[in-house]
Order: sequence, then C-alpha cells, then structure tokens
Amino acid sequence: MKKLFFTLFVATTCITYAQNKLQSPEEFLGYKIGDQFTRHSDVIQYFKHVANNSKMVSYKTYGKTNERRPLTYAIVSSEENINTIENIRLEHLKNAGIVEGTATSKKAIVWLSYNVHGNEASSTEAAMKTIHELITKKESWLENTVVIIDPCINPDGRDRYVNWYNQVKATPYNTDQNATEHNEPWPGGRPNHYLFDLNRDWAWATQIESQQRLKIYNQWMPHIHVDFHEQGINEPYYFAPAAEPFHEIITPWQRDFQTQIGKNHAKYFDKEGWLFFTRERFDLLYPSYGDTYPTFMGAIGMTYEQAGHGRAGLGIQTDEGYVLTLKDRALHHTATGLSTVEMSSKNALKLNEEFKKFFINTDLKYKSYVLNGPKDKIKALTTLLDKQEIKYGFTKTPKVTGYNFRENKQGSINANGALVVSTNQPKGKMVKVLFEPDAKLSNPLTYDITAWSIPHAYGLEAIASTSLVATNQSKQQEPIANIANASGAGYITKWNSINDAAFMADLVQNSIRVRFSEKNFSNNGDDFKKGSLIITKSDNISTKDYDKIVIKIANKHHRKLFTATSSFASKGVDFGSPEVKLINKQRIAILKGDYVSSLSYGELWHFFEQQLNYPITSIDSQYFNKVNLNSYDVLILPNGSYRGEISASTLNKLKKWVQQGGKLIAMAGAVGTFAGKEGFDLIKNKPKPKKKDSIGNLTPYDQRERENVKDLITGSIFKTKVDPSHPMAFGYDDTYFSLKLNNNSYKLLKKGYNIAYMQSPENVSGFSGKTALKNLNNSLVFGEARIGKGSVIYMVDNPMFRSFWENGKLFLVNAIFFTNNNKFRL
Repeated sequence: MKKLFFTLFVATTCITYAQNKLQSPEEFLGYKIGDQFTRHSDVIQYFKHVANNSKMVSYKTYGKTNERRPLTYAIVSSEENINTIENIRLEHLKNAGIVEGTATSKKAIVWLSYNVHGNEASSTEAAMKTIHELITKKESWLENTVVIIDPCINPDGRDRYVNWYNQVKATPYNTDQNATEHNEPWPGGRPNHYLFDLNRDWAWATQIESQQRLKIYNQWMPHIHVDFHEQGINEPYYFAPAAEPFHEIITPWQRDFQTQIGKNHAKYFDKEGWLFFTRERFDLLYPSYGDTYPTFMGAIGMTYEQAGHGRAGLGIQTDEGYVLTLKDRALHHTATGLSTVEMSSKNALKLNEEFKKFFINTDLKYKSYVLNGPKDKIKALTTLLDKQEIKYGFTKTPKVTGYNFRENKQGSINANGALVVSTNQPKGKMVKVLFEPDAKLSNPLTYDITAWSIPHAYGLEAIASTSLVATNQSKQQEPIANIANASGAGYITKWNSINDAAFMADLVQNSIRVRFSEKNFSNNGDDFKKGSLIITKSDNISTKDYDKIVIKIANKHHRKLFTATSSFASKGVDFGSPEVKLINKQRIAILKGDYVSSLSYGELWHFFEQQLNYPITSIDSQYFNKVNLNSYDVLILPNGSYRGEISASTLNKLKKWVQQGGKLIAMAGAVGTFAGKEGFDLIKNKPKPKKKDSIGNLTPYDQRERENVKDLITGSIFKTKVDPSHPMAFGYDDTYFSLKLNNNSYKLLKKGYNIAYMQSPENVSGFSGKTALKNLNNSLVFGEARIGKGSVIYMVDNPMFRSFWENGKLFLVNAIFFTNNNKFRL
C-alpha cells in the first residue's frame, strides 16, 4: 500500500512539475503583454518554450526572410491530435480532392496569421497570449480543432518598427500624438525588407516570405483563415462580416459563417464594453489579400482590424479623448482569435461538409483557359502556377474558340502546343478568379484594384473556352546547350522578355560589349526583329576567352544563341550599321525617401536586385540636392507625392543634367512634376469643368461618395496603342494592355515620342467612372521627350506595380538601355 501511495505521489508530482515548467508570456518575458513591444527573436524563444513544455504544440520553421529572420508556425491541438497530425492533415486534403481517397475528416482547421504589416505590431503580442490561453484554458476546443499560428508573417518589418520605437520612446511613454514615438520616419515598419506590402502578395508570391508560406498553406488548406491587422487610432475594432463587393464565387455558406463568427465576437466585445464595427471598407474582391486568397481557396477568410497602427505605440491619446494602449490592443486581438477557434470547434462538422462542396466546380462558365505566347512568358506563368500548386497542361488541339482576351470578344486561336489551365481541378475557383476576363462588381467602391487578369498581366494571347480542352501532362522547357564558334563573326539572340534582359545585363557586367539593332534584319537564314542583341567578335577582340564567357552566360540564362558566320546581313542591317548600337553599362540612380512612395521604390529595388540582377545606387531625398548627377547616366523617380517637393532650382538642375545627355525616368505620380513646366513637352489633361449650378450642390450627404466614383479609375485594364518602332517598345507589338491605377491623364506629346497611348480608351476589365473615362481621350501612357542630348521618359502607368504585371517590365529595361542610345560611354 505504501509502495502504491509513493508511486501515485511521484506521478502527481511529476505532472505538477511539468505543468509548472510551462510559463505564461508574462513569466517568460519578464513583463506583461502590452507593457513593451517584444523583439521578434524573443517571440521565437517564447514559442519554442511553449512547444518544449507542452505536448499540445508542435513548432516549426518554414523559411527565412531576406534579413535572415526565421519564419515559423505552431500547430496547436489536443495531445492525441498532435500524435496523429499527419493523418489529420491528409484526411483534410482528401476532403478537398487534393489528395485521392475517401475523406473521414471531422476536425476543424484554423489558421491565425499575425503581423503581416510590421508596424501593426499588437497582433504578435496577442499571438503569444493566444497560444497560452488555448493550451491552458481552452483545451476542450482543441479536441476537434487544429489551430495553426503564424506569430509574425513579416519579421523584418516588425523589427524595423519595434527597434525604432524602442529607440525613441519616452519613459514613461508619451500619449501626445505629436510625440516622436507616434510619427515613424520613412519608410515605416509596414513593408518587408524590399518594402513590399505582403498583404497584397498572396496570389502573386513575388516575395520570399509569401513563397515559403504558401508551401505550408497548401499543405493545410484551412477551413478558417484570419489575418490580424491594425487601422487608424480613432477606429475601434473591425471584424467580419466583410463589406461589399463580394466576389461572385464566394458561397452563401462563406457569407453566412462570417456573420456567425462576427456575432460571437460581438458577444464578448459587448460584455467588456468594447466598441467595434462590421460590413464596412474591407471587401472581398481583389484575390491577393490574406482574407480573399484563403476565401477563394475554400476557407472562411477574414480580416480583423484593431485601432492603433504604427502611430499608437505603447499608448496614445485618440481624438475622442481616450488613451489607446498596447495592452488593450493585444487583449482585443486575443479575444477575437479565441472566439474564432470557439466557433470553429462548435461547427467542425459543418465546416468540413461545406468545405467539400466548395471544391465542386462543375457550374463554372469557362472550363479551360488556353494561352499562347513566347516560351519565356509561358514559363513565367507556369512558375506562378507551380507556386500556387495549380495544375496545367499543354494541348495538341489545332484550334480553340471562345472569349478572346486580346480582342475582347468571341474569337479563336491556333492552340497547338498552347498552355491550358482548366477549372476541373480542386483549385478551379481560384483559376477562375485569376484568369477571368472581367470580375463582376456589385459595388464600385472597393478597397483595391478591380482588374488583374493573368493573360493581360503576362502578355499572352488567350481564349476562355466553355468546353474542356484536352491536354497532355506537361511540357518541360528544353535545356539550352550553346556551343562556341570561335571562327564566327558573333552571336545573335532575340529580345522578347525579362529573361533576355537579365542575360544582357549579365553580359554587360562581365565586360562583354553588346549591341542591339534598331532595324529588322536577317542573318544566315534567320529573321530578327528590332531589339535583337548582337555580340560581335570585333567588339570583344581584346577580351580573353570571349566565346567561353558568352556561351557560359547564355547557358546560365537558358538563352538560345544564333551563330553568325558573317556580319553581312542577308536582309536589312549589317553588324557595323549605325542602326546597330552599343549598349552602355548604365549607371543607374533611384530616388528614395520622403515624398517617394516606399512601395514604388521597393518594387524597383526588388526588380533590379532580384530579377534583373543589375546594380543601382539609391539616393535619399534628404541629400539629393547635394548629389552630382554627372556620376549617373539614368535617374529614376518612383511614384510618390512630389507636389511642391521638387523646387525650381532642383528642377533646373535636372533639366541641365538631361540636356547634357542624362536620362530621367518619371513613374506614375512623379510624372506630374513636369506637367506644364517649360521644355518638358507635358500638359495635363483636365476634365471639362462642370456646369455651375446657380442653386448649389443638391447631392444628398449620403450619396456624395457614390457620386464621386464617376471621377475614379480603380485599377482597370486598358487596351493601348504602341509604336513598336521606338526603342522603348522593342519586344512588343502594336498593342499593350496597361493597368491604370488612377485617373491621371496627360495630353499626347507635341514634339516628343508617344510610345504607348490611348485615343479612344478601351477599358477591357475593371471599373472606370464615366468622367474619368472621357478624360482619357488622346492620352499618354508612355512617352519620351528629348531635351538637348538627353531624354525624359514618362511612364504614366506604373508597370512595376506590386511586381506582378510581368508584361510591362521590358518597357522599363528598354527605356534604360535602348532609348536615346546615340553615344557609347567609354
């Protein structure tokens, strides 16, 4: 009996000891949640601590950021579920048809994503509190629920914000809105390392964080996904249901369950006397958000927005006289996170039942999207599809008829060898969303762009077919194996894509002299269009192992080289023609800092470093006036709010530099800096003034916002005319589909070159107000104004936007390396 008592005593003591080892966030960190901002490394350590001391948590790393911070996630459930977690995951995927077999899944899968915007930092604090609450107080919910917690999607942005705040905050913290700690410097903590907004990157996966996260997301495909955010300091808390417009593929169940969850949140908020609002601002249309992307993948995707943002710090006085604290913000996020898990647990069987129904795609109008175009562009698209684990194939069908994207009407294309992406697959609804010609809008007042159609974004000829187009499995791109020809006059390669541009950039940086042709020509029986690259023996006669270097770089970039046995053309220009020009190793500077859009700068920074692999010099606006621009050949002004920021003396400095041979590229908002200024050949299109009403404006108060949509363009796709003979348009034909983000409109250049433009604007997708549309008549999209020896390039539409408009990027490369290239710099 004594032995039995001793055994029970030891067992009980061990259990108590094990439980005591698990610490709360306060015990582990040494301060209460909300008293300080926690550095990312300490957050990681706390989650490791929880996993090491609880059999209900499995904690893993899924990648690293650009600044080498770990990206992590915790799987939280009952001990029994954790022990069979792989089986639970596979059963869940069977329910969606992603894994073959009969599903018996009865568990709810919930994914909670925190801190996608680095300076919306209260949610990561809440993540620590939430995981501790789940495993110590809410264990019963976890018996039929698996909760995945990503404590910080954007560690680089979070630490940028937290480190700055910890450096400048007062002790005790200052609640005055004017205090330094409530006013972040440029670029702020919101974006990631490359200053991308990760909450707009789910569908395009241009960033390393998104790419690595999607691998894990696709392994789980949760029933519920919550994206935790913060908003202005005077707006208390927002949660589901979302605002209109809802995309048409969203099911009645997805709509209804959002409302059910929102009502459950309201119960807790009402009990505590916390204010909230629903059904406003945050719609479910654009597919690349942390709420829409999961929704189009079958989940109940939701955004939760807490008042605060980067301004709030540890505490701030709101306009209504309240002090908003980090402690309160974290508490609110914890409450909605737990409430979400509670509702998921209560409705686990229904979630599984409706999830299965979502992946039945028989009622979709278009069954297949058939795409033709240059191999590089097709490869770029299949790379995106691979990231999203969307299936595709290639067809041998000679002709396919359906909706023709290029012509914006019924038509047909030669489809033999074309890429086919069909909707008869589990992710068929996402295929529809990404490829659809024009998303239906129940309300033009949206939170983001209203058009994104992949065929236009990738510059591909496409047909949407109501019939299922047969395919074979896949077609792998054949490896390129060029062979040196030391006896030849040189090598030629075609110019169609960013891959060609990266090849050219690599050659130039390896001191290989490269030419491009401004005329069409034929050599040795092959035809070459304008922009084709020519690498001659004569230009590289002093370069040791010239042939080996060229071949090595060409094979690295998978570029097919055409060997020219002679520089004598069978038709068109010879290699020594004045129309075949050497490419400069351009010295490129880009403006950054105050009044420059951090997102636009980041898009360019990422493009040059990660896609073109070409060096740039970033110059901050604070010391820009002191910089000697003669050290650079090209200066790029990203999108931004330049009004009044470029002084007359700075403008004169820029003009003189251009006159001496400099190349200035103004993008989007930067273009307006030069409108109406002498010598810049740029005039803004102004809408016709409205007739004055002698009585006054009688538009009702509650209709003013809707009335103003007539003046708006909310991210729409327009068909534009192109001058393909201009060097900036090499690699394009006479039509380009441009993503227009606003109603900015400029007259066609009088003396300069109108490279892409609209005469009678053709809006093929997305919303454009009637007044804004009329104002686009005879308007500039891309243009070049010559000033002295140099040029100013106007890019009214930003082809680098979020780095997903692949077909526009070559315009920028052409502007840098080809446009007004009359003199080679030694």
